[in-house]
Order: sequence, then C-alpha cells, then structure tokens
Amino acid sequence: MIRPLLLLTMMTAPAHAATIHICWVGANGYTMVGRMEFPDALLTAPMVTEADVTAFRITGYLEGQLLGKWDLADLTPTTTWYLRYQPETMTFPTTGQYVSTTGIDQGWNANGDVTDCGTPGFGFNAANYAQDFCLNGTWVEPSGMPPETPFKASTEAPYTPDCSGPALVSKRP
Repeated sequence: MIRPLLLLTMMTAPAHAATIHICWVGANGYTMVGRMEFPDALLTAPMVTEADVTAFRITGYLEGQLLGKWDLADLTPTTTWYLRYQPETMTFPTTGQYVSTTGIDQGWNANGDVTDCGTPGFGFNAANYAQDFCLNGTWVEPSGMPPETPFKASTEAPYTPDCSGPALVSKRP
C-alpha cells in the first residue's frame, strides 16, 4: 500500500523550477527587480523563452520609489510577452538579434514602441533601440539604456530596489 502511494506521489509531484532573480539598473535613477521560474531541465538549454517561463514578476522604481508592477498572472491574449534568456551565461539578450520578426528580445508587458503596458500599467522592453520602461501606456524615455548594455540575472535576490548588495547584476552607468 505504501509503495503504490509513494509512486503515485512521485508521479504527480510538480517538476522542480529554477528561480532566477532580475535586477536592472536603467538611467536617471530608474531600476527594476523581479524574478522568474522555469523548469530545472532548461538550465542547460541554449535559450529559455516566454513559452518556458512558469512564473514571472517585475517591479519598477524611480529613486527607490515604486512605479509599477507586472506579473505573468496578468497576461492576456493582447499583452506583449517576449522573453529570451540564456541560462549558460545568465544573461537576457537586449539587442534585437533573437526575435527577427519583431526586433524585440525582451517585451515584458511593453512592445517595441513601449506604449502598450496599460493604464495603469508597467512594462519593460529591450530591443535594438534601447532598454526602457513603459508606465501607464507611455514610453519612459529617461529610463533608457543603450541596447548593448549587459543585462545579467542572478540566483540571489537583490537587497534593495536600487540593486545594491552582493547581487549587483546589471552594469551601472
């Protein structure tokens, strides 16, 4: 009796998820923290995409003050949702080289014009023009960083909204 129950439990147990923490430092005091999860088996994959992500949340700040949040639970059929992540290097590509039909590598509730995040709403975009925020349906140009700015992830969560502490992961200006 115990063996069949144990086997049934093992067969229905959820797959382990890798948790990756996001900390992005933009220009002019704009920052973003977040986290995502995807199946452990993809830790050796060449690329993780939005289709692989099982949990995702980002929170944007200006000088440490909350601007907005977006969560994968808020995804609708019309939400912009593109994600590219390279587990081997723990980086998010940001130059528009991986999504040829859109030119966008990262579209987290923000399209290439960075204007479709909703009102109220928050989103992030990284493509061939810049890495930047969308807030309440408007492009936040002052948040922008050049597309080639490295955008790394970490296995440790940042301590504060400004990405300080040992989990400093994105290049500061």
